Amino acid sequence: MWGNPLKHLSRSFRHFFQSLKPIRHFRPFFRSLRPLRPLRPLRCRRQGGDSDTALLPILIVVVVLVMTIATRGRFLGITNILNLAVQLPELGLLSMAMMTAMITAGINLAIISSANLAAVVMALILTRLLPEGASGAETLGMVVLSIAAGLALCVLLGFINGFLVGYVEVPAVLTTLGTMILYEGITLAVTRGFVISGLPRAFLTIGTGRLLGLPVPLFILAVAAVLLSLLLRRRPFGNHLYFIGSNAAATAYSGVNVPRELVKAYILSTVLAGIAGIVMLARFNSANARQGSSLLLQTVLICMLGGVDPDGGFGKVSGLLMALVILQMVTSGLSLLGIRSFATVAVWGALLIAAMAYRYWRSSRRSPPENGRIGKSAGSSEIAKIGND
Repeated sequence: MWGNPLKHLSRSFRHFFQSLKPIRHFRPFFRSLRPLRPLRPLRCRRQGGDSDTALLPILIVVVVLVMTIATRGRFLGITNILNLAVQLPELGLLSMAMMTAMITAGINLAIISSANLAAVVMALILTRLLPEGASGAETLGMVVLSIAAGLALCVLLGFINGFLVGYVEVPAVLTTLGTMILYEGITLAVTRGFVISGLPRAFLTIGTGRLLGLPVPLFILAVAAVLLSLLLRRRPFGNHLYFIGSNAAATAYSGVNVPRELVKAYILSTVLAGIAGIVMLARFNSANARQGSSLLLQTVLICMLGGVDPDGGFGKVSGLLMALVILQMVTSGLSLLGIRSFATVAVWGALLIAAMAYRYWRSSRRSPPENGRIGKSAGSSEIAKIGND
């Protein structure tokens, strides 16, 4: 007697629950109505390495205290401070030249040979074309002509490097290594291994003159640093360099002509090296093929200490200048302690290894992205493929 009512009741419940099944299709809609968590703002890679340069001011204070105690106060003497001011400009200009290339995930090993070749050309113009007993106006005009010729040559040398890296797709380290040997060979062939000296006094003022009690090259370094900082941080060209170093493929997809920007970057790098060549030529009153050859290692070390990412995408002029001051203070302090220059080179190598180890140790502690390193630059063939699309 109770069988039929129970059967009808269970059937009714079954029909009811079956009628609720279409509601499942609306679950994504109801989930979309939930409040969303605020997205974290994206950070540009050129701002992501601030922690790498935050310790540099503290390190400057530590180096000053240690060297002052070790040298019994001689480190803070007027003579030593003026020597630091004289030595900073040429190395600072060369370091900024190296930094410009490293921001794009490249390197410019030809900065020293480019500076020497430009210096030899300027020295030849000033010693061969300037007549004896020339007036002040003629000498000044020849000085301006020689500087213009040297910088124009640097534009050509930088264009060769940039063209090979950006359009021919040769890796930057191989390109600049080859051009370094090429430019040095040309300089040796022109000078035949000799030193060119005997420059006019008007030109030597650039390297040995004083302005407001400070060396003229120090003002050249300051102006170049301010202009480079504004160019990298305030102009689209500077943003393009950071983007290329962070992700060249994404930069190409965004419509940026990556090869053309690389050519500009290497031209800028070589022009900065040419300005350093002018300072060295005016300071030493001589030009040869091997001038300042030991500075190449120091430029890489300063870039690493200054927070420039060797994989590209980050680097600040402020961090570079602080690292420059630290390295020069260490070098000057070791010299005051009577340590020979041969041992100083070993100290530079140890500092470079330590800086690289610290940077990669810091990067290994950060959580890696799911699909590999975001900042990894694409190969040139991939960029060319994007351009063809």
